[in-house]
Amino acid sequence: MDVMKRLVVLLCLPAALLCAADLSTVRSVYVMPMHRGLDQYLANRLTNEHLFQVVTDPKLADTIFTDRIGEGFQTQLEILIPTEAPVKEIVKETEKEGESKAGLITDTVNKLDNPALTSSFGRGKGTVFLVDAKSRQVVWSTFEPPPNSGGKEMDKTAADIVNRIMKDMGRKKK
Repeated sequence: MDVMKRLVVLLCLPAALLCAADLSTVRSVYVMPMHRGLDQYLANRLTNEHLFQVVTDPKLADTIFTDRIGEGFQTQLEILIPTEAPVKEIVKETEKEGESKAGLITDTVNKLDNPALTSSFGRGKGTVFLVDAKSRQVVWSTFEPPPNSGGKEMDKTAADIVNRIMKDMGRKKK
């Protein structure tokens, strides 16, 4: 039984080091809107601790903080930081849209295909993810549910999140 425990620890150690290596490369972050305004408190704490540079333009960010992942997040990320699609595909899509919508006066220009993808209803309440902007992989995550939506509780939750990142990076709080 002890041999199995040691084997599990030895197998998990490289994964933990790999995660820390990914976190150490983070320089700038974009914080997406979060449940109960946690994004504002988190941006404040990240800035005050000089942990990462918080940017307001997602195209300048190495990573993105979000409180949800999945299809809705992917859609928002594609809008904020589009992946480079081959030019031929873009031209074909534009031609198809032009042919199918020619003459339709009642169609709206900015119509969403699925409004549920951008809705904040049903977001995870307490899990925060740090996602690499280029690879779109989750670099780090934690579960820190705030007890309620009061300012002090949200600030404490943001502080706990930042302290957890600092601990995982091997940095001590100032």
